Amino acid sequence: MNIALAQLNYHIGNFEANTQKIIDAIRKAKAKNADLVVFGELCVCGYPSRDFLEFSEFINTCEISAQQIAKECQGIACIIGVPTPNNNPEGKDLFNSAYFIADGEIKAVVHKALLPNYDVFDEYRYFEPGMTFKCIDFMGHRIALTICEDLWNTIENPLYVNRPMDQLMRENPDVMINIAASPFSYQHDEERIAILGDNASRYKLPLFYVNHVGAHTELIFDGGSLVFNKEGAIVDEMPYFEEALTYYELAADGKITPGQKETLMPERQSDIEQIYLALKLGIKDYFVKSGFSKAILGLSGGIDSAVVAALAAEALGPENVMAVMLPSKFSTDHSLKDAQDLINNLGCKSEMIAIRSVTEAFESALEQQFKGLPFNIAEENIQARSRAVLLMAMSNKFGYILLNTSNKSEAAVGYGTLYGDMCGGISVLGDVFKSQVFQLARYINRDREIIPENTIVKPPSAELRPDQKDSDSLPDYDVLDKILKEYIENRCSSSQIVKMGYDEALVKRVLRLVNISEHKRYQTPPILRVSPKAFGMGRRMPLVGKYLS
Repeated sequence: MNIALAQLNYHIGNFEANTQKIIDAIRKAKAKNADLVVFGELCVCGYPSRDFLEFSEFINTCEISAQQIAKECQGIACIIGVPTPNNNPEGKDLFNSAYFIADGEIKAVVHKALLPNYDVFDEYRYFEPGMTFKCIDFMGHRIALTICEDLWNTIENPLYVNRPMDQLMRENPDVMINIAASPFSYQHDEERIAILGDNASRYKLPLFYVNHVGAHTELIFDGGSLVFNKEGAIVDEMPYFEEALTYYELAADGKITPGQKETLMPERQSDIEQIYLALKLGIKDYFVKSGFSKAILGLSGGIDSAVVAALAAEALGPENVMAVMLPSKFSTDHSLKDAQDLINNLGCKSEMIAIRSVTEAFESALEQQFKGLPFNIAEENIQARSRAVLLMAMSNKFGYILLNTSNKSEAAVGYGTLYGDMCGGISVLGDVFKSQVFQLARYINRDREIIPENTIVKPPSAELRPDQKDSDSLPDYDVLDKILKEYIENRCSSSQIVKMGYDEALVKRVLRLVNISEHKRYQTPPILRVSPKAFGMGRRMPLVGKYLS
């Protein structure tokens, strides 16, 4: 049997585009003499469709699209992911399903049994778990077809009480196929390979795994679809962060032979390279799928806005990026020069709008109320909010989408101005610690200097008061980021972190800052997710909780 794996970039709710993309892949695979072409989980509607799934018209349109796809399956079979109604009045209204289609008809329907309900996943909100397990016979092979999480219960601390493959093994399958929508984090590729390889070796069966690629708001899908032999060794690994269609011959004895390939098996990428590619894809798809093309951002001369500008120029083209310098009376000449050097290196558009007169107007309006009081955070925040007003005015006038440039370290401890530098349409670096931002800058400069060296080496500063530095308010980022990672991503308590050798007073101060800043993060733009635990939909904390604060 010749099997094609289609790793594609879908668009949530764009049935016409998704259906045509699937049909095009079927036609291409048929021309290459494939017998079966396999697509990703919920590929017809896109993943995650969230509360679109509560609309009956949405589900009906999924079925109409599936029937269109079925008409193309003459002389070739396919597997697609689609939500289907649960006709039993008991339980949730839908199943997360896979259709096996051949001879123009839906021959078999498989329902996902294990529904993730943690971190960014919320499938049990919509779907009823499948409770029956049956293999599919095709061209002399018996296929154990599963959907994403169904193979993720072999971990040391299982989240579920059963394993679908244990049930399917009773029917003596000779191959496993798993269709997935597995979001990216910089650690996830290695975990994915380990778990899937364990399945192949545990059940002594070859495994074909297909993932999505592309971004849907904050969630980024990295592709990296995989093929394993029955010993659990990788036969092939598809490209990351790009679409691909690959072919394999599955022999009667389970041996897999890769067929014609458009790309070679990728080399293992570093964490920073993965983050760079993910952010670039996240920006591009956010704009393309939202129908926008032009981005705007405030360019300070600091490293965060420089990295965001460079990423945006790569993702959208420099001609579609507007970098606005917004100097105040506290802005230094070297920061303005660094910003201008970056603009020259990128070739993006730029403007300079001094904010001194704007902030003085606000201060004048508040003169009576602030009379006799010293300069403090109120005046600092007026500067940040003045910049946001000007950037949003340009966004409204010219159709730009504002890119937020706050990093994860700042967002964690509340080192940012609500309705000021924390505003924007999408947060590019909100899941990237400051220490990683420096690494990203170095990676961006891997071939030539794009981000000025002075931007990278100078002490970080918000430049909202004379001689201000981040270190005036925050611990050194190398220390801060390690504490933040243990607390946010590894979910360690203050006592656990102190036992690792960190100063107790510092740990308690940092954790308190994280918890009292929850109200700020609640009002920030969606954050491109690149870590195992990002702020946003995957981290749900009470705004007024007392624990650890």
